[in-house]
Amino acid sequence: MATADLTTMFNNFPVPTLDRPFGVHLWPIFSKAFELVAGYPAEDFKFVPGETPLSTLKQTSVFIVIYYTIIFGGRELMRDREPFKLRTLFLIHNFYLTAISAILLALFTEQLLGTVVRRGIFFAICEAEGGWTQPLVVLYYLNYLTKYLELLDTCFLFLKKKPLTFLHCYHHGATALLCYTQLIGSTSVSWVVITLNLMVHVVMYWYYFQSARGIKIWWKEWITRLQITQFIIDIGFVYFASYTYFTSTYWPHMPSLGRCAGEEFAAFAGIGIISSYLFLFISFYVATYKKDGKRPSGRKAVRRMSQAPLPDAHHMLHGHSADASAAVRSSGAKPNGATTRSRKA
Repeated sequence: MATADLTTMFNNFPVPTLDRPFGVHLWPIFSKAFELVAGYPAEDFKFVPGETPLSTLKQTSVFIVIYYTIIFGGRELMRDREPFKLRTLFLIHNFYLTAISAILLALFTEQLLGTVVRRGIFFAICEAEGGWTQPLVVLYYLNYLTKYLELLDTCFLFLKKKPLTFLHCYHHGATALLCYTQLIGSTSVSWVVITLNLMVHVVMYWYYFQSARGIKIWWKEWITRLQITQFIIDIGFVYFASYTYFTSTYWPHMPSLGRCAGEEFAAFAGIGIISSYLFLFISFYVATYKKDGKRPSGRKAVRRMSQAPLPDAHHMLHGHSADASAAVRSSGAKPNGATTRSRKA
């Protein structure tokens, strides 16, 4: 190949920049795909409470009540029935959630990287022009809708006659409510929580997809460590943004870096729900991996990690091992009326 041809090919190769971190411009591609589904480009989307689907507290509450009615009613209906296998549907479910999470994460990265680098992290989390732009609102809303797709996790749970635990059921319902409050409250710091959560979900749902195929994965404990780290970072940002808002609004004499966009009820919802997540996930992690007070080493560590359940709300859904059921019993949660058998991930 001639040198000129190589130069031409290199010049045409997409080069990553701050505004196009993946080389190609993702937003126009996404906008065209959005238009195929919605009938208008993503640039024309507006979140209007009362007009946009699932945009009112009543709609969100009704959906969550229906969710709990279905899962607990379904558990009772399945009590004397044989569990369903649902392997193919389960594979599809985890694959599309992996793909959706990865696509949204890439779009968030494209929208935010330039702002964070050029204007700073405070501008990005506290100014409406930084963390509440029209493209970000589109992504916030789509991420909110995925929380309703994730409720299907629990449908697989009761259809496969696995335990319905407090952590799992609370986490799914509360996350849908959390995303709703931040959309209504226009909190610019939302992107921190969402992008970290999307990153975790890419790894987590990919793990579920692979384990459902029968592939043994040794690093599932590290997924929960990643989740706990995510909640710690979330709390740091949410507490900081809330402190900045309240001091600048009510106590201007206190030290503060400025003002922060958002509504008060959204701040309280974020603080309460995310703090509860951190407490519950740490409690479950300790009960699952630290219950004997010792850490295994060498081959024993590898063997134990391959047998231990992933200590998070989603893994308890799938009931990959009898240890999950033991952790459920130790936490006082009631099982699904079925005897849990040890099985490979």
